[in-house]
This record gives sequence, structure tokens and C-alpha cells, in this order.
Amino acid sequence: MDTIEHTQVSAPLAQRAAGQAQLGCASADGRTRLRRLYQDGSAKIRLPAVSADPLEAVLINTAGGLTGGDRLGWEVDVGADAGAVITTQACEKVYRAASDRAEVRVRLTVGENGRIAWLPQETIVFDRAAFARTLDVELAAGAEALVLEATVFGRLAMGESAAQGRFHDRWRVRQQGTLIHAEDFRIGPDIAAALGRPAVSGGAIAVATALLVSPRAEALLEPVRQIVGGRGGASFWGVGKSGKLLARLYAVDGYRLRQRLVPLVELLNGRAGLPKLWSL
Repeated sequence: MDTIEHTQVSAPLAQRAAGQAQLGCASADGRTRLRRLYQDGSAKIRLPAVSADPLEAVLINTAGGLTGGDRLGWEVDVGADAGAVITTQACEKVYRAASDRAEVRVRLTVGENGRIAWLPQETIVFDRAAFARTLDVELAAGAEALVLEATVFGRLAMGESAAQGRFHDRWRVRQQGTLIHAEDFRIGPDIAAALGRPAVSGGAIAVATALLVSPRAEALLEPVRQIVGGRGGASFWGVGKSGKLLARLYAVDGYRLRQRLVPLVELLNGRAGLPKLWSL
């Protein structure tokens, strides 16, 4: 009798998104000019025309979202006396992960007396997503930075919730080599239960953190507190010859969060104001 050999066939590996983009700019003839642009994979950068400083850059993930195993990296280098505002084309969506986690790595470097505003639109987290983001900022003497990250766990208007999942956001900010700000926000696997605690957000699903490192930060503390209101808080610390203002906000949904984020960004970003792609 003939024997039949059975060959085990492995399931095909799922395609993963990967991208790396780098932007460098410098001050020349009184204006911030593009110095270097590198793009690879699904990470793209576009530069809208602006009539004056700061330079504006728009980050685009052409994969249309993130899921387990995806990797994205963004690097921005702002030279001495230069200025840049960085935002995203749309909200980044983090979908359910079958395995592994999606990872985003951000590195921002600012030269002496330079300024960067890192203002991506909200990250929307879907149920059973797994996501980790690291943000490293290196500031030279006299450099300023405005850093904002906003996250929405589910979309109530679509009847979607993010009850389960894993989310980790890690920030490290240094000025002249000294660590001036560090935080790790980690939530999951029971996201809904964690958000429901009064000490977290009392059930609100939209949260945001804004950090301003600038000599003018202290003067903005009270106006910031008025915008944040009772759903959040703001504090100030002196940091060498500069200052650090930290604000945290939460809201029942992304729309109501953005209603306060818009005036907050307009205030903290000075004459640069709101990125053109932001709208209610």
C-alpha cells in the first residue's frame, strides 16, 4: 500500500507596515529652510507653503493606520535659531492587533534658541489594540519646545469602544543633556476599568498631555488653567533659565476634547498659532 506524506503548510505571514522619515531644517537669511528630507516605506512628510517662519511639516502614514507588528519612526532636527511646527495629515488609528504591538518612535532635536511645536492630531485606539510610543526630545541652550499628544479610546459617535487593549506612551525630554521631564503612561489590558477610576478620568475616553518648555511658560499658567477647566489641571516648574508648563485634559469624547485643545494650542504656540490642518 502506498503511503501518503502529509506536509504541514505554515500560514502566510501578514504584511506589516514599516516607515522611517527624517526632517532637518536650519535658519538661513532670516528664514527657516529645509536642509534634509528622507522618507522610506509608509512614512511620508509634506511641506505646505508658508509665507513666514516657522516651517510647517505634515506627517503622513500611507498605510492608513497601525496594527500589531507595524513600525514607524519620525526624526526632526531643528537647527539653531530655526523654528518648525509638526503635525499630521489626520488622526492616527491603532487597530486591533492579532499579535505583537504597533510601535512608533519619535526623536526631536532642537539647536540653540530654536523652537519646535510637535502637534500631531489625536491617536484613536480601537478595541484590543496594542501600541507603544516613545518620544525623545533633546534641547540645546535657549531652545523651546511645545509637545502635545492626545488619545481617544474608541469612537462613541460610531458606537465603538476600546474596552480591552494595551497602550504605552513614554516621554523623555532633556535640555543641555539634563533630564527635565520624564513620564510613562501605561494602560491595559482592561482599559475601560482603568479609565473608569476617579483618579484616572472617571470614565472619560479622551485624554491629552501638553508640555511647554519655554521662558514664557510661567506667564501662561493661569490662561492655561482657564482653558483646561475642571476636567484636568496644569502646573509650572522652573527649569534652569527656562520653565516647564504641563497640562493634562480629559473629556467624554474626542470632539469635546478638541474644543479645548484648539484654544490651548493657539495660546501655547504663540504667533505660529494653530496648524492649518487642525479643524473642529
